[in-house]
Amino acid sequence: MPKAKGKSRRHKYSYNLNRKRLYRSARRRAAPRIACSHIRHAWDPRKSVAENLAEMGLAEDPNKALPIPKKLLVSGMETESDGQQPGKKVVRKPYVVNEMELEASLPEKKSNTLSRDLIDYVRYMIQNHGENYKEMARDEKNYYQDTPKQIKRKINVYKNFYPEEYKNFIESLKTEKMEVQ
Repeated sequence: MPKAKGKSRRHKYSYNLNRKRLYRSARRRAAPRIACSHIRHAWDPRKSVAENLAEMGLAEDPNKALPIPKKLLVSGMETESDGQQPGKKVVRKPYVVNEMELEASLPEKKSNTLSRDLIDYVRYMIQNHGENYKEMARDEKNYYQDTPKQIKRKINVYKNFYPEEYKNFIESLKTEKMEVQ
């Protein structure tokens, strides 16, 4: 079978092309990705990153904002004037920091949930086998061939995520056993 034309031809590398400069200029043009919506809404694309953050009252470099204090031999060298330090910029958009602090103070909502399939699997195993994990491992509904330790771990996860539901389920099993006897 003949070879395809052009495949065996050697590709030439252009030594005169500066790829670093092309990459750098494309990266410089891109706007910064801002995750926080409060900052994104207050951002002014005509200003630099340092100017934008200074207007919002945020620090560009945390090491410069809160420097590590050096031990001074003479403590009287500090100068105080009008409560403002020279070179410190005025915060024009304080609402950004206030909104971020408010958002951070809200309690975090628990998002721990288990899949419905896992909940049904655990309830089935407990209902049919109780605390016998070796018997659970041999059950025909054990599709993923979990070992007894893996099944025990899944049951413990269910207990931790839904303690009240687990407690009610165990009580309902006890009442069913009482009625059967």
